[in-house]
Amino acid sequence: MPTGSVYLALSQGGLRGGDPPLTRLHSECLTGDVLGSLRCDCGIQLRLALRRIAAEGRGLLLYATGHEGRGVGLVDKLRAYVEQDAGADTVDANLRLGLPVDGRSYDDSAAVLRQLGVDAVRLLTNNPDKVAGLRAAGIAVVGTEPLRTAAHSRNVGYLRTKERRLGHLRLAGEELEPAPEAPPDVLGLIGDADPPTGRPRVVLKYAQTLDGRIATGGGDSKWISGTEERALSHALRAACDAVMVGIGTVLQDDPRLTVRLVPGASPLRVVLDSTLRTPSDALLLDGGPATLVLTTDRATEADRRRVRVAGAGICVLPRGPGGVDLRAGLRVLRERGVRTLLVEGGARVITSLLGAGLVDRLVIGTAPRIIGAGTEAVGDLGIARVADGIELRNRSVHLTAEDVVTAWDVAQAPDAGARSGRASRA
Repeated sequence: MPTGSVYLALSQGGLRGGDPPLTRLHSECLTGDVLGSLRCDCGIQLRLALRRIAAEGRGLLLYATGHEGRGVGLVDKLRAYVEQDAGADTVDANLRLGLPVDGRSYDDSAAVLRQLGVDAVRLLTNNPDKVAGLRAAGIAVVGTEPLRTAAHSRNVGYLRTKERRLGHLRLAGEELEPAPEAPPDVLGLIGDADPPTGRPRVVLKYAQTLDGRIATGGGDSKWISGTEERALSHALRAACDAVMVGIGTVLQDDPRLTVRLVPGASPLRVVLDSTLRTPSDALLLDGGPATLVLTTDRATEADRRRVRVAGAGICVLPRGPGGVDLRAGLRVLRERGVRTLLVEGGARVITSLLGAGLVDRLVIGTAPRIIGAGTEAVGDLGIARVADGIELRNRSVHLTAEDVVTAWDVAQAPDAGARSGRASRA
């Protein structure tokens, strides 16, 4: 560009023709994007934007160098950090140093978009100045979608300042508990992260009582596990590209499926829902992380429109035994860039995936409780002999203050696919 800045464009799907593409114009932030700084939400927004574009199946990330520190550069941004450490907020820190509060220009960004054949966008942003800047440079912004990140104790002041003094959209979702001093290291629980050919690596995680129940007979499951085990579950979400549940879990528990108990980006949320029973006011349609609903042709056009309006992506897949074709669903997720998928239930999804031989890693939190009759974690797999049971290998055991967490590799039997006919409705 004439200014000497370099712009990186990453696209998915065709940009020319059709509706304006979902677009993220991301300002360079070395400290947040590369070094993982918790002083801002830039790195989390970058990863979230990529996941939103992946969920859409079509879109553009335009990465703008020269925008470091809202245009003041890396060195002056670090000088501003010193002022912030002395008590100034992100606006006053710049003013104390005689720097502009926001020195960015969007003319180069608009020029790059035009070179790519894009003259109208749906912009992923919380910043009204980006909308105004692109429009002033001749790019039509036909809509905006926010990128709300999970706040934590180290950046909540920064987020509130941008909202209060810079006019940004409300950035944070629910206020969080203070981030743990040392978030759980879950890499050992996930194991080898290389996905199989044609689908993501599937990590199945659930919490159960000592007698193998994930809920009471009335459906209550809060809280089987202790606080540390739940924080571990959030760390697993942050470590994976996507988290998936069945429609039964959505209707019974109304989960958010976000990362709240540890610092980290929330993953793509995936729901197996063959007839689109997902309520329009479900918490996982809260406008935060992207949500993708995998459904079938049994879903009506009216319900498809309803769920789209509520903010979720819709992917219509072939029918499988009792619901969505699981193999087709996993294949679509892999095509959309999901390498590691965390599955959190419920029991029907757990049983279906195990029965179809589609689980690579099993992580179980066992709580010191016995509740008797209730929902079993794993249903009928059609196994008549103990010798034919699913074999677990490479055991890993971890203790929290209250629970025992075990992780295992799942050995896939040659005839695992034969059990997939017992997959339950999703």
